[in-house]
Amino acid sequence: MQKYNISKSSSFYAIGLSYKKADADIRGRFSLDEASKLTLLNQAKENEIESLVVTSTCNRTEIYGFAQHPFQLIKLLCDNTRGTVEEFQDVAYVYKNKDAISHMFRVGSGLDSQILGDFEIISQLKTSTKLSRKYELLNHFTERLVNAVIQASKRIKTETDISSGATSVSFASVQYIFKNIEDVTNKNILLFGTGKIGRNTCENLVKHTKNEHITLINRTKDKAERIAGKFNLVVKDYSNLQEEVSESDILIVATGAQRPTIDKHIIQTKKPLLILDLSIPKNVNENVQELDNVSLVHLDHLSKITDETLEARKSHIPSAEAIIEEIKAEFNSWLETRKFAPTIKALKHKLSDFAAAELDTQRKKLSDFNEDQAEIISNKIIQKITNHFAHHLKDDAISTDDSLELIKKVFQLEEPQKSNV
Repeated sequence: MQKYNISKSSSFYAIGLSYKKADADIRGRFSLDEASKLTLLNQAKENEIESLVVTSTCNRTEIYGFAQHPFQLIKLLCDNTRGTVEEFQDVAYVYKNKDAISHMFRVGSGLDSQILGDFEIISQLKTSTKLSRKYELLNHFTERLVNAVIQASKRIKTETDISSGATSVSFASVQYIFKNIEDVTNKNILLFGTGKIGRNTCENLVKHTKNEHITLINRTKDKAERIAGKFNLVVKDYSNLQEEVSESDILIVATGAQRPTIDKHIIQTKKPLLILDLSIPKNVNENVQELDNVSLVHLDHLSKITDETLEARKSHIPSAEAIIEEIKAEFNSWLETRKFAPTIKALKHKLSDFAAAELDTQRKKLSDFNEDQAEIISNKIIQKITNHFAHHLKDDAISTDDSLELIKKVFQLEEPQKSNV
């Protein structure tokens, strides 16, 4: 990637790990809760990183930012999670400059999602960008890039059918229950955790199972009550968790804890119990599988469930990629403009100096010199000359670097500062 006048000494990187190479345990070790994100952002400011956006979902944890070396960003991630540099090297990826830009477009547009066309990540990206802006960790380049990705995401969602059909982790949960549990309508279902995935799962359960035996439990009871009111469901106190688990046939865990919230000791029932763990990090201890009556299914397994809807979505990938390329080309065109903007600015200043000197000479020579008219004419000529050079530099058929060097040499312009972006 050519150099642009955006950052004085840094390159733009995307570092992180996703479901593609990192299993749920590893992703859990590198997940960032809200407190960890804030600490990471503060450390980035202390280390004089100029722009940085952090996302952490059940499927991926990523940092997009400027650094002299990617290890600066990797260290920030490892210092604020339970993951190690060695683990990161085994499963992670590092993209630089144009590859990092392309990666953000694919992620934000749902093409890199575990379930193709899942646009949950774009709202995460928006939220993370707002947070970075609040912490003054968002430069013009990153903000412009995120806005371009948001634009691509919107167009893909409205102009293609890549997100059509009901397919998500929450819907896959309901599909799994239907395929593996008989007489679902009359089973006791307990939903523990009412965050975003929990809410979506709850809505799918009500819509597709017609079950009237769904109970909600959340550490913060009023959150569960708000959802229960919408669907006319039962809410129990967190203190009743063990008792409710014993009454359940199906337990869905969608809590956001950093450690397991369910283990074998809380399960006192001997009847068959299906547990679906929709959390990252895993919130159900693997030791529940030591119980003969318990079946445990994790998020990763549910995400692999493919149906006709997902297969149909694949046919829309080329259309989505075409939209990305179009908007990415516009972004790269802006980057090119940023590349030669300092030279054009310096040229304009040089021409203004020429004009001022000539106007001063004419002012002394002519008794009826029209100051205002002369300034208007000279400004228009300067603007036309600089516009002409700018159009020339935008021409793909010429070498921008050679032209810039020639302009600087002919007009004896000072060398503008360069960056590695």
